[in-house]
Amino acid sequence: MSPLISAVALKELLDTKSADSKIHIIDVRHNLQDPAWGRSAYLEGHLPGAVFFDVDRDLSSTPTGTNGRHPLPERADFAALLAGRGMQSSDHYIIYDGSNGIFAARLWWMLRWVGCANVQVLNGDMSAWQAAGGQLERGEVAFAPAVEWQDAPRLVGGRVNVDEVEVNIRLKDFLVVDARPAARFSGEDGQMDPVAGHIPGAVNRPFSNNLDESGQFKSSDVLRREFSELLGVRPPSEVVAQCGSGISACHNLLAMELAGLKGAKLYPGSWSEWISDPNRPVATGN
Repeated sequence: MSPLISAVALKELLDTKSADSKIHIIDVRHNLQDPAWGRSAYLEGHLPGAVFFDVDRDLSSTPTGTNGRHPLPERADFAALLAGRGMQSSDHYIIYDGSNGIFAARLWWMLRWVGCANVQVLNGDMSAWQAAGGQLERGEVAFAPAVEWQDAPRLVGGRVNVDEVEVNIRLKDFLVVDARPAARFSGEDGQMDPVAGHIPGAVNRPFSNNLDESGQFKSSDVLRREFSELLGVRPPSEVVAQCGSGISACHNLLAMELAGLKGAKLYPGSWSEWISDPNRPVATGN
């Protein structure tokens, strides 16, 4: 199954699905500056049958001040959350947001992390659905009754922790790829975090580079060529994706999956965790 689904293909799927089909449409819209906006926007209008997942409450654990802005929950805890909402590892998941797929990509990665094989992101986000003439519904859709989770092997490269990233500055066992915009990576733009710059040795691949001028993902051939140029001789298994808090890093992981470059890992704490300890080194410039 492709990691992406077009708005047209999704309309056809919803028009022909049977009553007992296990398809979950998940709205994961979010605004980093206004965390309450996502649910409000969802209630005002969402794809038919879509349920809402909150980035801060459902896709993150509790920030402590030293573990990043969006700490990754434990794998078992996230699986339990899904099961409590009537979702199963064998079900079909379709995810969308309103932000070029960065929040949808985070949920895509997490679902694959707990063993869900059939997970797709709406290419072009909610705007593509509306441009294709897709209708919206108002109000909240209730979750299905709880089920017992059927454990399955993870289908992504896994994660690394801050200690591994710190040791890697010396050992260079893997390449850290930072998904933040170039100005944040270089340190020119320090508005988001109290410390500007990047992890020494990291390279920059802004998540926006994965998209074409229409806001949809570039073709798999283009993505493969671009990532291959960035990675050089390193295989995907020696790549760690990072960003500000483990969100847009997943956009690069999704793009790599589309390119056929599987096995890269996620550093969930990312820059916001890295700078919580003033003893960790910081680099600036390109």
